[in-house]
Amino acid sequence: MIDEKPEREAETVETTTRKTIILFSGEFDKVMAAFVIANGAAAMDDDVTMFFTFWGLNAIRRPEKVATSGKTPLQKAFSTMMPRGPGRLQMSHMNFAGVGPKLMRRAMREQKVMPLEDLIASAREQGVKMVACTMSMDVMGLKEEELIDGLEFAGVASYLGDTDEARVNLFI
Repeated sequence: MIDEKPEREAETVETTTRKTIILFSGEFDKVMAAFVIANGAAAMDDDVTMFFTFWGLNAIRRPEKVATSGKTPLQKAFSTMMPRGPGRLQMSHMNFAGVGPKLMRRAMREQKVMPLEDLIASAREQGVKMVACTMSMDVMGLKEEELIDGLEFAGVASYLGDTDEARVNLFI
């Protein structure tokens, strides 16, 4: 009798899970949550893409003022009014006239929670792909040199391509 079992094709199993996070918010507590999740996923060997758009771009701004040219008056106004970097982000709740982030940082330090700046550095070290939305940069008046090193710059189509491959897509 002839064995009529079809030959099995070699199955390839993808061992890496992809996750994407779109960071729309620029509020301290929400940015913290995004980077905690990104670092946790990267520590589990997941491929992680973070897409920074609108207010989320403030989390990846350089803290120092950077001289730029070619901005419209409205772009200059936006970039002047927005916080520069993670150290100047406000809380979404209990901001207490600007004291809220300081209180939260103190509570985090007491609980030995990694500071936001260290979470950002850790994400970079673990290979988290960080993409700045070029359309939002144009609207908000931000130039590449005003943002931290190691970023990619792309539009929403690039991010959506990453989401097609991901099992988890978060909007924060």
